[in-house]
Amino acid sequence: MKRASIIFALLLFALAACSGNDGSSEQNESGDNNTLSVWAWNINVPVIEKAAEMFAEDHPGFELNIVETGTPDVYQKITTGLQAKGEGLPDVMLVEDDRLQGYLNSFPEAFVNLSEKGFAEDHMDKFPEYKTELLSKDGDMYGFPFDSGPAGVFYRVDLFEEAGIDANAIETWDDFIEAGKVLREELDVALTGIDINNDDGVYRLMLNQQGTFYFDEEGNVDLTSEESVKAMNVIQQLSEEGLNENLVGWDAWIGGLANGTVATAPSGAWLSGSLTGQAPDMEGQWGVFPLPAMEEGGNRAANLGGSNYMISSNSEKVDLAYEFMEFFSTSDEVQLFAMENGLFPSLNTIYTEDVFSEEVAYFNDQPIWTMFADLIEDVPYANYTGDYSLARDEATKAQSRAADGNDPAEALEEAAKQLENRLNK
Repeated sequence: MKRASIIFALLLFALAACSGNDGSSEQNESGDNNTLSVWAWNINVPVIEKAAEMFAEDHPGFELNIVETGTPDVYQKITTGLQAKGEGLPDVMLVEDDRLQGYLNSFPEAFVNLSEKGFAEDHMDKFPEYKTELLSKDGDMYGFPFDSGPAGVFYRVDLFEEAGIDANAIETWDDFIEAGKVLREELDVALTGIDINNDDGVYRLMLNQQGTFYFDEEGNVDLTSEESVKAMNVIQQLSEEGLNENLVGWDAWIGGLANGTVATAPSGAWLSGSLTGQAPDMEGQWGVFPLPAMEEGGNRAANLGGSNYMISSNSEKVDLAYEFMEFFSTSDEVQLFAMENGLFPSLNTIYTEDVFSEEVAYFNDQPIWTMFADLIEDVPYANYTGDYSLARDEATKAQSRAADGNDPAEALEEAAKQLENRLNK
């Protein structure tokens, strides 16, 4: 009896502690219900923090638990979580364009269908078509578009002027190569700084602007297409004509652009933030012009980079996550703040804001944001598929072979065979 009385007393004590009169348990539960977990990295963190502050003004008690995780570590964690049926994943995660389709195809039930929540019907027309297609599977959207990488050619205005080159006269890749020859002859400066053995970004830009990619619309390997061979021919010319400086790694590339070893960088709009941040004393020495076309009058729009937010189906706070991310992705104020942090938003409702027509002192007083905004609607869709990383690896090997003097078509044929073998293992 004494033992039973003690147990009963302990149970009463435990119940009293759980129901406490100070309301602390209820507050903690309420606080947890108003907190979302998010995985993001570096320059994205201040933007989503700012959005959370704004969202909390109309949603008292709302908080974000942000885990800053860099790439590629974040993808290893996401993949592990997806394989464990969502276990360990946050409510919301940031996923880059080139990774997204692989996750959607491999784990179709792992992410919240935003179309069923009304996002596509309410907001699809606020984003470029290539972005909404990327985020869609079987006609439904599964991600919130965030930043994009509409491409242009960043160039050293001072070096072009010294060599007597008119950037506005460069309309095709042939024109671009001719300008490179002048730069080499007059100033002994390289035109590009492509890391031949490790980065095929310029080749990818040329694929994208031609409306093709590593894979066709059905997901078949497409490395041997006519468009692909044209693009690789340009890479070979840059190398064989001595117009490319093989700068290995990010730091070497940015350093070469800053010290004048290299005069141009075909890249996404995000490079503007890297230049202004890492070479702030070069105001007025940089400009931007649209990508050269493959032929006169051809498309000059392409994309390099970009990311999106997705909600885990395993989240216990799907409604709150949706409400917050809908606000985040469609708020003009949030997306303009993203621009201040060096990101180019996909949200087209802000493209009429004054900041887009303002002259940018660093870029020789050009209104560069207007140019990028005008280009983004013409960016073709790219079918990354879930095998993007394998295809990129083989394409980069083909680029190395072409730069070494091998026939570009044969190099791409070998890359296609190797990729098929890897895919069929």
